[in-house]
Amino acid sequence: MAYLSSCILSSLRQLGKERFHKSQHFNDSHGIPMFVGSAKSGIGGELLVGQEIKPTHSVNSKGQGSDLPSWVIFDKQVLYFEAYFQEAVPDARDETYRIRRCKIYFYLEDDTIQVVEPEYKNSGIPQGTLIRRQRVPLPPPDGDQFYNIFHFNINQQMVLYSRSFTLTNCDSFTRNFLTKLGVRLNGCATVPDDPYSNLREQIEKNMRPLRPYERCDTLKQYLEHDRKVLRFNCFWDDTESVFGDVRELILHYFLADDTIEICEVIPPNSGRDVSKFLRRSKLPKCAPAQLKQPGEITDRTVLNVFASSTQGKRYILDSLKTGAVQEDFYKDCDLTVGREVNVWGRKVIIADCDDFTKDYYRTKYGIEDFSPVQYKAPPVPKPSRTVPPYNGFGSEEDSLSSCQGLLPKPPQKDLRKFMEKDRCGLNSNVLNFHAKMVTNDPVDSKRAFIISFYLCDDSISVFERPQRNSGVLGGKFLARGRVKKPGQELFKRELPEYFAAQDLYIGATLCLNNKNFQLLDADEYTFNYMEQHPEEFPKANVGNILSKLRSIPEEKQREIGKFLALIDPSNTGFIPYESFRGLLMGLECGLTEHEVLVLSRSCSEHEQPGVDVGLMLAVAQDFLKKNVFEEFPDMARAFTYHDRHKTGRLSTNETWTICKAFRLPLPENLLGGLLSKFADRDTIDYHTLLAGINWMEHPAPPVMPDDILKVKRRMAVIYIYKTKET
Repeated sequence: MAYLSSCILSSLRQLGKERFHKSQHFNDSHGIPMFVGSAKSGIGGELLVGQEIKPTHSVNSKGQGSDLPSWVIFDKQVLYFEAYFQEAVPDARDETYRIRRCKIYFYLEDDTIQVVEPEYKNSGIPQGTLIRRQRVPLPPPDGDQFYNIFHFNINQQMVLYSRSFTLTNCDSFTRNFLTKLGVRLNGCATVPDDPYSNLREQIEKNMRPLRPYERCDTLKQYLEHDRKVLRFNCFWDDTESVFGDVRELILHYFLADDTIEICEVIPPNSGRDVSKFLRRSKLPKCAPAQLKQPGEITDRTVLNVFASSTQGKRYILDSLKTGAVQEDFYKDCDLTVGREVNVWGRKVIIADCDDFTKDYYRTKYGIEDFSPVQYKAPPVPKPSRTVPPYNGFGSEEDSLSSCQGLLPKPPQKDLRKFMEKDRCGLNSNVLNFHAKMVTNDPVDSKRAFIISFYLCDDSISVFERPQRNSGVLGGKFLARGRVKKPGQELFKRELPEYFAAQDLYIGATLCLNNKNFQLLDADEYTFNYMEQHPEEFPKANVGNILSKLRSIPEEKQREIGKFLALIDPSNTGFIPYESFRGLLMGLECGLTEHEVLVLSRSCSEHEQPGVDVGLMLAVAQDFLKKNVFEEFPDMARAFTYHDRHKTGRLSTNETWTICKAFRLPLPENLLGGLLSKFADRDTIDYHTLLAGINWMEHPAPPVMPDDILKVKRRMAVIYIYKTKET
């Protein structure tokens, strides 16, 4: 029956079990059977009779709380304890034992312990890390186990590698952590006195004087406030003395050492030449006072105790400072706007200060009122200098400079404008207009002129275009120079007005040396420059033009719409220029000829000039033939190699790269024009391109120099148009 009951009990224990493996307890080492499984469990992981498995991890780091590992939960979390241990000193005369203080760190992530002893000066013993960070085993007979968190408490001893440490205190984090774990901490323990340390302190104390030299630390103030100076505007009223007046002063307060310097502002023709009113020094408040005797003001006071002819003289320092003289000096808190400063008997009043001083007093003292003290009479207005009228000698500017000083100087030119508007490369900064002379003379009315306006110095030159059988010689009509506007008085005090760039536009009439000229047209550069600078040229400002058109009544706007529908019946969106000009000029809204041109240019469609492909190929063959370029088979192989799909076509970028790799001796604009002509949807038939430029197999008819020049010009125009579009 007993055997049956035991079987029933064992079967009941095995209900719900899933593991029935048997742990390996024996192993074969070099042919010798050995028992190695003393720490292994029995069948199914159950412990054997009398067997205890020692934990390999912290009691608080696994199986409790979060599922994260301990090295993540307790990362950078360390328990800190203050401790000491007593060390015997058998061979020393002055001490028999020594108390050594240390710090114990317990790392929660892996239960490691580190012991560190602070280093003391001239201790004579090795200090620092006593026990490196590691897991420390318990003392025998539990040497197979390690210290964990529950072995630590205050006011108890711990044996770490045969050395007994007494824990005296811990930090707040350690105290809170152990309290949350349920550990009841003991009270803090006191560290016993070290006899040898007390002896050393007594020796060092006896070596010091009873009252050492007092040290006044001014380095911190110097480092914080170096080069920081408070500036005050002051004045000293000296009108009571003979020939006295109000002296204007500037007070500098140096925050680095609390010194004051006062300088005098010397007005011109005052007869004074010394500007230093007070040299830099500390300024006493109660001055002038009786001068101190030499040696009365010292850093240390020495008392004569007694004097003996046999034992010599005896002195002692005055620790109570009974004979010390105290002087009160001005500080930054004593200097505010409106206060009076005693400068060695002279009453100086602070009238104003600079912005840095105001910010300093706002930040440090919270002062907001910095109303200045008025001590100066309002300045007398300077009488206006009347300029005599122009006398007719030289230019107006030159004559005016002779009235501004004893030594006449040539009139100054606007150098900045000259540097910005002078010719720079292809940018000439010259506005050219075609003009005719407004006159009733039939001969003069047919003469053609070119009026050039130079933006660098606002000068104008007039050139007459020669015409055959006109009876008038062409050439320079007016030399370059500034031209006065008509209708001005000759002998007047003000400078005359000259023609400016804003006065020149299509349709304007200029009077140049009693000759009237009407501007008829301008070159492309002039139109582009005026349109790119609409803020300088109101006649070329599209916004101003549109604002004039918006001021038209609604009835006229409807008439304009009907007129445009009649001119453009197919609704293409384009009308001839003459019809557009006639429409705008008939609106009577104040539009000039130039404004109509600018508006039409902004609404027009630019057509790029075309170039004959055959002529371009002939010019390209001429270039290649002159440079003896014969690498056409190699180029064909390169094109074929890069054509992965064998379609006979490559992209424009790849074709350009291959041509540049073979150093094709063609100008870039000509090569780009050829590629654009042969391109179809950004791909090029390289066989056709090679056949067109191959002068050896497919020679083109010879070209004349005029044809080459024509192609270059047209390609340059195409390049300019493309640049504008981009």
